Amino acid sequence: MGLAEEAIGNGEGGLGRIPRLGAKQKYIRMDAQILEETTGEGNNNGMNKDSDRISESRRYVIACAVFASLNSVLLGYDVGVMSGCIIFIQKDLHITEVQQEVLIGCLSFISLIGSLAAGRTSDSIGRKWTIALAAVIFQIGAVIMTFAPSFTVLIVGRLLAGIGIGFGIMIAPVYIAEISPAATRGSLSSFPEIFINVGILLGYISNYAFSGLSVHISWRVMLAVGIFPSVFIGFALFVIPESPRWLMMQNRVDEARLVLIKIIGSEEEAAERLAEIEVAAVLSTGKFENTKTVWSEILKPSPVLKRMLITGLGIQCFQQITGIDATVYYSPTILRTAGIQSDNKLLAATVAVGFAKTIFILIAILLIDRVGRKPLLYVSTIGMTVCLFGLATSLYLLDKGLVSTPAGIAVAIATVCGNVAFFSVGMGPISWVMGSEIYPLRVRAQAAALGSVANRVSSGVVAMSFLSICDAISVAGAFFIFGVLSALSVAFMYRYVPETRGKSLEQIEALFGDENGGWEGKEMELSDVKYEGIVNKGLHY
Repeated sequence: MGLAEEAIGNGEGGLGRIPRLGAKQKYIRMDAQILEETTGEGNNNGMNKDSDRISESRRYVIACAVFASLNSVLLGYDVGVMSGCIIFIQKDLHITEVQQEVLIGCLSFISLIGSLAAGRTSDSIGRKWTIALAAVIFQIGAVIMTFAPSFTVLIVGRLLAGIGIGFGIMIAPVYIAEISPAATRGSLSSFPEIFINVGILLGYISNYAFSGLSVHISWRVMLAVGIFPSVFIGFALFVIPESPRWLMMQNRVDEARLVLIKIIGSEEEAAERLAEIEVAAVLSTGKFENTKTVWSEILKPSPVLKRMLITGLGIQCFQQITGIDATVYYSPTILRTAGIQSDNKLLAATVAVGFAKTIFILIAILLIDRVGRKPLLYVSTIGMTVCLFGLATSLYLLDKGLVSTPAGIAVAIATVCGNVAFFSVGMGPISWVMGSEIYPLRVRAQAAALGSVANRVSSGVVAMSFLSICDAISVAGAFFIFGVLSALSVAFMYRYVPETRGKSLEQIEALFGDENGGWEGKEMELSDVKYEGIVNKGLHY
């Protein structure tokens, strides 16, 4: 009899061995800061050994999160470098404004194919090897782009790179969420967003560093540099383990136990965690009442899953429709409108934008598991709203000649930097964190893939329409629209996003299983949530 069957078969109510979620556990958590007091020299030695194992496990989990996030550098680098590349591509290949929009925006649309395929692929071959597949596909696309003799070949390479990026941005947060302890899952799941920002900054620096080369060579060198991060992913495969939750779905219990011991550092807690995961895996693989396929469950969701999808898809859409990719991709265009004309000065100014975006994501990592998801989301969305309206106003006043050019440039740079900084504090990392942690095990990969699709479609719409919208209503008008959408995102965060800080993935399932839990700004106490709620309230995953 497996752990799940034994746990479900014993005890009153059928779940006697599974502790009530939110109740204190008898085992020492990986993230515990204070170990229970013990007496005697032998006990002290044992406590020190336990502490050493826990510290070692913590470092190992951090290393796994770093390696799993390397694909995100590729997305960030592409976003950052293309903002400068497009200047030289336009001069070299003589492409039109519409072709510029297609070249930039097509990556977001095509990446949704990779994200959708990644859900099924990661369930079939595992999270770890899906990360590797993403890197290989991107490398092929990057090589084609580097040597592209024409716009058509350049598009082919970009489409392949987009598929690889789609795989990468979907699987990294899911993998990290599944190997991380609850108390640090927010910070660790934010690592992909950190690496996206690092990639963007590296892209901006690459633009500036190679802008002095000839028009024909400069953009090719800029794109070629993006191949190198994916090479390191090959080394990562020798370090990172497979997700224990995926191993449980494959009924590879012994392997899952070994991984849990390695990432937790406590055999007792690993056993307890394994029992919880196995119960969720049994429910998720349809051994009980649920016999529907994953996609039929997502397309015809239960009330509980519907709440999860509204939250997950909604936050992914708002992350993009508030205009962050337009700000990053077209920052030279925005700053040129403000009055900066020199290509070198434009690219130098974008480096400042990249630094602001990267520095503030580090602040988010420090705070996300301390102050929670919702406070950071409020700070982020309100700050973005103020900056977007400020940028729109300054560009409008510049266009009408109501402020001097130096003052207008200063305000434009400050508001662009402020917008990306506030984005990095909350909306940037937390949309990916919540998209990987709120779904039940059975549908997690596919639902996270759907969230990535929503994100990429929204990004593509913004990227491919921004220049046309600016021609129609001006750059100031475009950012006024982004400001309105950002204001709406504040209301969405209050109404639909629960606080998930410190809760295990299984506890979050129960949180959404409550009719009022986490909704309309209310945070439900975990002490009121029983694991039985997952079954009794219809969350059969």
